[in-house]
Amino acid sequence: QVQVVESGGGLVQPGGSLRLSCAVSETASFTFRLAQLAWYRQVPGEQREFVARITRSGGTTYSESVKGRFTISRDNAEKRVYLQMDSLKPDDTAVYYCAREGSRTDWGQGTQVTVSS
Repeated sequence: QVQVVESGGGLVQPGGSLRLSCAVSETASFTFRLAQLAWYRQVPGEQREFVARITRSGGTTYSESVKGRFTISRDNAEKRVYLQMDSLKPDDTAVYYCAREGSRTDWGQGTQVTVSS
């Protein structure tokens, strides 16, 4: 199984910034630089929501709610994907999940982000 581990969550005031990090392991059948990676988030009682995606070539896609505020990036040497979150709002409060997308999706354990004054 591909292992996915998120970190960097925490408490931040509205308008603040936070940077999430996700480490993705390699296996005999999985190479990080060829992977499509994404971030999702989920509020208790609600469906998991797509946030951002980055392809093997670096192309990015964002949900409309975070476009212009969040930036997804990847470091193939370190085998990590990042989510830089700026101008955070209370509605951004959620558990954020990193995912390796493909024929199957491998999920991380999630990291809590709380935006509150």
